[in-house]
Amino acid sequence: MPEPELSLLFLRPLNQLGLRYMVGGSVAAILYGEPRLTHDVDFIIFLRHEDITRLRDSFPSPDFYVPPAEVIAAEIARERKGHFNVIHADTGFKADFYTTGRDEVQAWGFRHVRRMHFRGEPIVVAPPEYVIVRKLEYFREGGSEKHLRDIRAMLAVSGELINHQALTEWIRRQGVWEQWGQVGT
Repeated sequence: MPEPELSLLFLRPLNQLGLRYMVGGSVAAILYGEPRLTHDVDFIIFLRHEDITRLRDSFPSPDFYVPPAEVIAAEIARERKGHFNVIHADTGFKADFYTTGRDEVQAWGFRHVRRMHFRGEPIVVAPPEYVIVRKLEYFREGGSEKHLRDIRAMLAVSGELINHQALTEWIRRQGVWEQWGQVGT
């Protein structure tokens, strides 16, 4: 299965669960921009403690590795940056699940999601402004040029979909002006 079609391994069970989520990261950047290789899919997810068992059951062993319920519960309890992985055993493809917390840009992103279809499957995608701001933050943290390339591709392919006023506001609020200047738009 080619990239990012491996995302369907996680997307279908997540849609069946009915939990509120949005796809971010490289898969969202690919959907708004240009294809490239990725090794994971990022899901930002509203997950409550009472949802943990259902989530774990949706990704059964031995087909998937899912962390213990206690680990997921600890990540849900974090106010910011809660995170855990689910890994498909046969392919090694990974889903990064980011739990919601007190994050204004994330809350804004959920209010402005885009609903699409990918290979016949419904998919809820973070808005392009959110994806760009997060990629600027990742670039600030790690310096990987792939984030700037993703942003450039998104602007070239989907520029008309972007609310530039909202993007400018979130760039300012998240303190990533310097990184934005390196995009070279």
